[in-house]
Amino acid sequence: MLHWVNRFSICSFLDNHLYSSVHQQAECLAAAGCIQSFKGLHALLAIDAYYLNEQDWLFGHINYGNDAIIGFETIHFFQPETVLRLENNQLFIETVTSSPKDILDEIIAIEIIEPAITPSIQVKPVITKSEYIEIIQQLLKHIHRGDCYEINFCQTFFAKEANLDPTQAYINLTNISPNPFSCFYKQNNAHLLCASPERYLQKKGNQLISQPIKGTSKRNLTDQESDDELKKQLLASNKERSENVMVVDLVRNDLSRICKEGTVEVEELFGIYSFPQVHQMISTIKGQLKEHTSFSSIIQASFPMGSMTGAPKKRVMELIEQYETSSRGIFSGAVGYINPSKDFDFNVVIRSLLYNAENKLLSYLVGSGITAYSKPEEEYEECMLKAKAMNQILGN
Repeated sequence: MLHWVNRFSICSFLDNHLYSSVHQQAECLAAAGCIQSFKGLHALLAIDAYYLNEQDWLFGHINYGNDAIIGFETIHFFQPETVLRLENNQLFIETVTSSPKDILDEIIAIEIIEPAITPSIQVKPVITKSEYIEIIQQLLKHIHRGDCYEINFCQTFFAKEANLDPTQAYINLTNISPNPFSCFYKQNNAHLLCASPERYLQKKGNQLISQPIKGTSKRNLTDQESDDELKKQLLASNKERSENVMVVDLVRNDLSRICKEGTVEVEELFGIYSFPQVHQMISTIKGQLKEHTSFSSIIQASFPMGSMTGAPKKRVMELIEQYETSSRGIFSGAVGYINPSKDFDFNVVIRSLLYNAENKLLSYLVGSGITAYSKPEEEYEECMLKAKAMNQILGN
């Protein structure tokens, strides 16, 4: 399915890697081809207007910031020619271009060629480790002055003249780090290879669900007792719990603007979940959406997500603009879909490689939540831990 959709200049391949959850939908959802698209700053309002008269799928993304390098539009959604939905061991094919049987035959007939061994791609940091530590010290001063309580600071790594097979790189990345909100997403020459564990926002009927991640611990895959101890330490960490609860409060505040009064609640606080590379602290917040609330209103109330900004959101976004040396682009934005019933599901774009197949530029970003408890050296190590899978597939 992945190789089939990659034949198109615009495609989206969303894979949950069989993670079981009461909130999970299809095991895999893919879209290819473009009947029409919605781009730019007015795209959200255009989507509202679209769903007044239409019932169809839309797939797409919302950037966190401008992207002049990799090439993703600030906002881009497309109505696909073909949708592939894998659910309960059945493949459902919806298409306007040919018969579903022909598409199935094409998918089955694709010959997977064993990839050639490619040389490693050496990435460079935009800022040095010492520069990173100095910035974190400055951010801690802002926190101690009361300018903010928590700020998510990200740093960028990049490579020029990078020769990468995006499809194979995505497969390698998700083999190492299969996560429930993974995606292979392409808009012409711009590629997103994403192994995200985090949900930004889901709508089912009139229920909204957000599951911010704040709190990270390494794993010990060779010693179960030691690995269990690392989970206990994560749950007991004052620093990680303070990060998490501040974001939970922020998400509750965001959702209360668009949900019925008294319906926003924390379904789970400080849940500890294990992924191939790390343990994560995840909380789940839900609420009942007010009637007649548009898609654009939901996004405007909740985006960008609190886990990738901090609290209070407006002030920390100003500090992010001041201290981060590179624009995030699609990183810490969201990729997902809207179905014909106007339900939707979007991830948080983290643990991702960004690649432009034309200018051969590759980059990735990693970040962490800075609070009063933060120690700059430990924050840097957390960033390196999050970058581990990306570095591994690049041969570093």
